[in-house]
Amino acid sequence: PYNRFMKFKSYTGLRHKPLIANLTVEDGQRLKVIYGASNGFHAIDCDQGHTYELFLPNYVNSPVTPHNITVLNSNNGHDLLLLYDDEGVYVNTHGLITKDVLVNWGERPISVAHISTGQLMGWGVKAIEIRIAETGHLEGVFMHKKQTQKLKFLCEKNEKVFFASVLGRRSQIYFMALNRNNHYVSSESVRQQSQSQQQMASQS
Repeated sequence: PYNRFMKFKSYTGLRHKPLIANLTVEDGQRLKVIYGASNGFHAIDCDQGHTYELFLPNYVNSPVTPHNITVLNSNNGHDLLLLYDDEGVYVNTHGLITKDVLVNWGERPISVAHISTGQLMGWGVKAIEIRIAETGHLEGVFMHKKQTQKLKFLCEKNEKVFFASVLGRRSQIYFMALNRNNHYVSSESVRQQSQSQQQMASQS
């Protein structure tokens, strides 16, 4: 029931409006809220209550579009991957660069998700890119049939990643399935496989 939820912390008067946010727990104890704004990324120390700058891409002239804040499995909640515009940078919760690697998407994504397999999925206008979160290495690219549609991540369940496409006033929901070899197949391929299986069953 909603009346059982209680407010844990409240932070007012932030200089920059949060557009996305995530929570990390350092060493299983210290809570920090990481949020992305139009000028970059900031952090809030929940224990001390102060806010500080985490990463500001000052070389970007226009407002920054933050896509995703990924808490990496390494280093007990200290390491992060901050994704914005068509790039991504590895930093720790103190704002120090941890890897001399810059994630460069093939095209600027509209939506980015970090899924349970440890992968990143970036939905662009022309394609879906799949990368390894820990390294940024590109694992696969899936081209769209209709390049005018916008794709947005919805959820992940039962080894399937669901996303919505928006084309004008119309919207459809698709999914990509993960097979045993950790390779994605498109929803159309899944439908074709199920149809062929049904045909084989009817013939037998």
